[in-house]
Amino acid sequence: MPPWKGPKPVIGLLGGIGSGKSLVARLFSAQGCAVIDADALAKETLDEPDVKKTLASWWGPGVIGKDGRVDRRAVSKIVFADAAQLARLEALMHPRVIERRARLRELHMADTAVRAIVDDTPLLLEKGLEGDCDVLVFVDAPLEARVARVGATRGWTREELLSREKVQRPLDMKRRRADYVVQNDAAESECETHVRRVLSQIFQSDGS
Repeated sequence: MPPWKGPKPVIGLLGGIGSGKSLVARLFSAQGCAVIDADALAKETLDEPDVKKTLASWWGPGVIGKDGRVDRRAVSKIVFADAAQLARLEALMHPRVIERRARLRELHMADTAVRAIVDDTPLLLEKGLEGDCDVLVFVDAPLEARVARVGATRGWTREELLSREKVQRPLDMKRRRADYVVQNDAAESECETHVRRVLSQIFQSDGS
């Protein structure tokens, strides 16, 4: 019997902001894995009419952009400056995202073409969701590389990255909790080699 709970393994991704979890998820996908992207699910959830209405009632019409969608940057400025507002947002969003996540997992478990499921959830440990995974993989990248990435992709400063990371579990603890580590501090081809090796080791662990 394989050491995972369902018919195929569920791989949870851990790592710091800007470590490249999305890249690693994409590389797992190229190996026949299905990826559940919690950030994408959160964006979909923000577009729900009742969610937009609730956020506007809390923080005013300024959190809704001219395009009629939630202005995520405006919301981020509010919640990362006030822990109570962050908790308020999470209480609204997380149950909805978790429900979407569970539905996708059921579909992927039933799909014979899917080798494994990759759960790319930023707050996996913080929200106690690691128990839903069979294997944890830590994506490792040095701080300076992460700062450069979030600066290029999100326009964040070093200070903004560090302030957001303060509300998450320490990276050394995440690394200790992981079953495997994927290095993402060089060329994409090297990261792909790490992903292939880790996936092979996961399947070898079933004893087959």
